Amino acid sequence: MVTNRWIAYLLAALFCTASADRAVGDTFGSGANTFDIEFVRIGNPGNAADTTGAPNPAGSVPYTYRMGKFEISVQMIEKANSEGGLGITQNTHSPDKPAGLVSWFEAARFVNWLNTSTGSTPAYKFAIQPGEVGYSARANIQLWTISDAGYNPANLFRNSLAKYFLPSAHEWYKAAYYDPTSGVYFDYPTGSDTAPTAVPSGTAAGTAAYGQVFTGSIDDFADITLAGGLSPYGTMGQGGNVFEWEETEFDLVNDITFRARAIRGGGWTTDSFGLWSLSRLDFDPFIEHSSVGFRVASIPEPDDLGDYNHDDSVDAADYVVWRKNSGTSEEYTIWRANFGNMLGSGSAIATSAPEPSTLLLGAMAGLGLLWRRRRAG
Repeated sequence: MVTNRWIAYLLAALFCTASADRAVGDTFGSGANTFDIEFVRIGNPGNAADTTGAPNPAGSVPYTYRMGKFEISVQMIEKANSEGGLGITQNTHSPDKPAGLVSWFEAARFVNWLNTSTGSTPAYKFAIQPGEVGYSARANIQLWTISDAGYNPANLFRNSLAKYFLPSAHEWYKAAYYDPTSGVYFDYPTGSDTAPTAVPSGTAAGTAAYGQVFTGSIDDFADITLAGGLSPYGTMGQGGNVFEWEETEFDLVNDITFRARAIRGGGWTTDSFGLWSLSRLDFDPFIEHSSVGFRVASIPEPDDLGDYNHDDSVDAADYVVWRKNSGTSEEYTIWRANFGNMLGSGSAIATSAPEPSTLLLGAMAGLGLLWRRRRAG
């Protein structure tokens, strides 16, 4: 007897297509200081680099990661300060405005607390920690060394064991400008080669919070959830509202801790040039500016691996997406290892997941059987 679940399985295997990336929230803090950061999955590992933007080339990332859907807000900093004694100073905006007046080092302190408060390794190496004598939120970092667990010779700033981190130049660029459906890069982070419509706030597609006149109010910026239309991956505000810190040194090397970092994305009062893929500015990591904030990136959750259509289930439909996008054998191995959620069979299915040709042949044969039974009935 062919069950409804098996019919759904067969149909999904043959006809499902990729869905949009969905935001998933991670929770931090406790009690009144609890808050969520939403992330969108940035897949398509090994995508080609863009050679028309800055830096050049830009945007090729060989792994899957997650990018904060929104900029970090004032209330997130306030709650992290209360929970972790971080002492980060910032603009005194309303709670849902983007945090500004945050130096690169203060942003790194916030990211480290996200890691340590959830049992992960700090992303950035500081000599003195919150609560210790001589602590300052604006102190310089140190480079990770070969004797440190998580040392990565390709990036001496970031510990490879950290779950949360500031986005690198290429991670930021890809999330903003790359279209995973067409495989092309756009000039602006709203999925277009023409400048988005300038608005003070809102969520309409093709808009961004920029090009405004500063009135002197501390609340001129848009709320982080009202900072314009989404990028192709689903991030908001990578163009406009506030400039955002990259993790990366402006020269891309990450070998001298006090050198200028890059900021990009434009701000609430800038013109469209600030949003353009060619606009990448150098900025002293010690400086605090009201128009400079940040967002956070993260490694993917283990359960997300193999979920190629991003419906929070690893099943036959993900195989179809993998095959349609000419996925690698490594990605197939990941899918196979996590396959079985839809059928509820756990790891037993994973060990017996069919090879690609077998899966499709089996699905086609199953549909043929159903067709014959219907005709016979």
